[in-house]
Amino acid sequence: MRRGEFRAAGVVAAAMALAAVLVAWEHHLPIRDPDGANLPTWFRLPVIVGSAIVLDILARWALLAWRSGSPGSTTLRVVAVERWNRDQIRFTLSGLVTWYVAYVAFRNLKSYVPFVTDRLADPELARIDRLLWLGHDPAVVLHDVLGTTWANWVVAAVYLIWIGLVPASLAVALVWTRRSVYGAWYVTAISVDWCLGAILYYAVPSLGPTYSSPEWFASLARTPNTAVRDTLLSDRIEVLAGPWDTHTVQTIAAFASLHVAVMVTLCLVAEAMRLPVVLRAVAWVFLGLTMVATVYLGWHFFVDVLAGVVVGAAAFVIAAVATGNPLRRRAEPWTFRAALDESARVEVRPLDTQVD
Repeated sequence: MRRGEFRAAGVVAAAMALAAVLVAWEHHLPIRDPDGANLPTWFRLPVIVGSAIVLDILARWALLAWRSGSPGSTTLRVVAVERWNRDQIRFTLSGLVTWYVAYVAFRNLKSYVPFVTDRLADPELARIDRLLWLGHDPAVVLHDVLGTTWANWVVAAVYLIWIGLVPASLAVALVWTRRSVYGAWYVTAISVDWCLGAILYYAVPSLGPTYSSPEWFASLARTPNTAVRDTLLSDRIEVLAGPWDTHTVQTIAAFASLHVAVMVTLCLVAEAMRLPVVLRAVAWVFLGLTMVATVYLGWHFFVDVLAGVVVGAAAFVIAAVATGNPLRRRAEPWTFRAALDESARVEVRPLDTQVD
């Protein structure tokens, strides 16, 4: 793949960073590391990617040792040098930096929304939901159909698993795709997801049913999701009370659902790569569960989910055009065996000629 794989992602990240700086300047707001109160993003993301790199090297070394039948036939250093040449390092670092800048800008822009406008569109969104659901509130319907016991715990788990899925997907895109056009495509598409999401947060500011209509969720037992909900509300109150007196950011915004948008993007990239059927099926099922979870738990209105689908698909297409990728599936299905064979092509030299 040519150099400049993340040029488009860099443009998006720079535009979002500029927007965050301008809004912060205009409204006298601080720019924060979105996870600075716990584990800073600038530390967390490199650790995730670095761990993936170590796992990558160890796995390839083990594969070579197993195939050669001699554990001493090659060294970790040889594998590391062959796997992580200058171009691969540049690819990974470029993607990591653009992802980080876009993510931090997105989270800050999201935090600024209530300072820019005090308008809330929750009543209008709820009205659209009732229109689409023939006079019923979608969350209440799901509670009646699925119940409020085991289903509550299942969807809460799905929603929380998603939080770890996004950084994990970054590691896959930057480390295990080997400077792939699909890795650059995916990272760029996620940046576009965040950019479009931030625009919609300002265009249609809202809290989501769990905050605007809490009575709908009073019958749900407490789960880890409940703790997250309460923490986000506490953060919002703290930030609104004094943005310079806290190191946290407020992160409540409903329209559109970026949980759904990111999953749609991930599923479409998986289809373009022609990943194994099992992986693609799992991705689509998880997308469906995420849609149900967002409405069931009240994080989003149903119309937010529909908007998320549009955002995710649009980001996929925009990123394809921006990175010069054709909107079609790869000719051959992706397989683990082919990937391992390609990745394991390391020159195995006699021990006496290897550099220790």
